[in-house]
Amino acid sequence: MSDSPAPGADPQTEAAVLAAADAIVDDFGHHRTAAYFAGFADDATFVFHTHDRRLESRADYEALWAQWERVDGFRVHGCRSSDRRVQVLGDVAIFTHAVHSTIELGGEVSQVDERETIVFQQRDGRWLAVHEHLSPAG
Repeated sequence: MSDSPAPGADPQTEAAVLAAADAIVDDFGHHRTAAYFAGFADDATFVFHTHDRRLESRADYEALWAQWERVDGFRVHGCRSSDRRVQVLGDVAIFTHAVHSTIELGGEVSQVDERETIVFQQRDGRWLAVHEHLSPAG
């Protein structure tokens, strides 16, 4: 379960949302690009503190990711999630956590600490991410 369960949350639903979040974090941390993006709906939106505008779709994010790889030598070497919480609101769930990533850019590997919110919606029997927001920790 989550580190901090929401009051009155259905344990099965919370576990399903957490499993979807864990898959996204694990796929990101192992740089499994196709599997990572499969956790997001086509119409998902993304807000990153490192980017100057909201990304309006998964395709926009995939294009930006490919640019990072091509231009900056972007590679994810690991990702760890902590201080996790799931809040379920009907067919929508909000997952918040602290995320610690090991990222490579331009041949230099660095550690990045951020806070993240991922909003999930149940679609066709599975929890898909429909919005992701990253902000710097601290």
